[in-house]
Amino acid sequence: MQPAANWHMRAERLKLQGTDWVRYFAPVAFCGYLAAICVALMVTSAFLNNLREALAVTASALFGLLMSAALGLAVLGIQLHELRYQTVATDSDPDSNFDRVARLAVELGWRVTRQEPGRRLDARTVGGLLELGELVVVQFRERQVLIASICDPGVGFSLVGRRRCQHNRELVRQAVLHPST
Repeated sequence: MQPAANWHMRAERLKLQGTDWVRYFAPVAFCGYLAAICVALMVTSAFLNNLREALAVTASALFGLLMSAALGLAVLGIQLHELRYQTVATDSDPDSNFDRVARLAVELGWRVTRQEPGRRLDARTVGGLLELGELVVVQFRERQVLIASICDPGVGFSLVGRRRCQHNRELVRQAVLHPST
């Protein structure tokens, strides 16, 4: 018997398009912007007449560069991890699995943004006043379902947001593994 969920190092990743890509990777770009400001401060400090001030500005800018680079790399790593599909082995055909997930989306009030019966379903969970909700993307293959769910960047990359995405993936997994009668 195969395991229900299988994570691979070379797992497929969800490819974001357009504004989703920009919104999702904006925090990494912001960290890059901060790093660039820190580099500019280090260059500028070379033109200061007072050596003590120049060293203080350089040290502060170096610290800022290291911190913004570390934060940017950490956020990028988390994001790339979250974009990986969770693969679920199933005994059902793609059309049956699609029907189950589409029914789940309707029951939960998710807004379906793209659907290709038997192939793919994209949906947004119910968001708040200023948020779009999490993006849930499910691909259907012969005897496999690939599930990805990412946080709305407007909410932030918090543990709560990551748990909601994990919960979304689990709901889809349960829907295809344990269909209701």
